[in-house]
Amino acid sequence: MLMRTDPFRELDRIAQQLTGVTGTWSRPSAMPMDAYREGEEYVIALDLPGVAKDAIDIDVERNMLTVKAERRPAVKADDVQMELSERPLGVFSRQLVLADTLDTERITADYEAGVLTLRIPIAERAKPRKIAIGGKSEPRQISG
Repeated sequence: MLMRTDPFRELDRIAQQLTGVTGTWSRPSAMPMDAYREGEEYVIALDLPGVAKDAIDIDVERNMLTVKAERRPAVKADDVQMELSERPLGVFSRQLVLADTLDTERITADYEAGVLTLRIPIAERAKPRKIAIGGKSEPRQISG
C-alpha cells in the first residue's frame, strides 16, 4: 500500500546528527513514522514533538502524499543564556507514494501529543467482493 521514496534518508539523518546540521525548506530532515493497516483504513503516524499545529503542511497530489513541518525556536527573553540545546530545530519532511487502492479524497488528520496521525480509507474498488454468476440454471444434457 505504501512505498518509501528515498532509501538514503536514514543515512542523511545520521549525517545530520553527526554534523549538527538541521533541515531547511530546500533540504528538510526526515521525521520518524509508523504505517499500518487498521480495519478498512491505512494509518500513518508521524512523530513531530514540539511542532505547532499551524507549522504542519499536508498535501496530496495524485498519489503522492507530502508532509512538511517546522520546529521553530522558542521565544526567549534577552537575559536567557542557552546552556544546552539538543532538540533539533528546522524543517522536517516526508514524502510517500500511496497505492491506487487508497482513497486520497477522504484522508483525515489529527495532531495530539506531538504525533500527527493520518487515516486513509481503502478505496471501495479495492475491497474484496463477491461476483454473481449469470446464465441459466437449468441442467443441460450433453449429446455426443
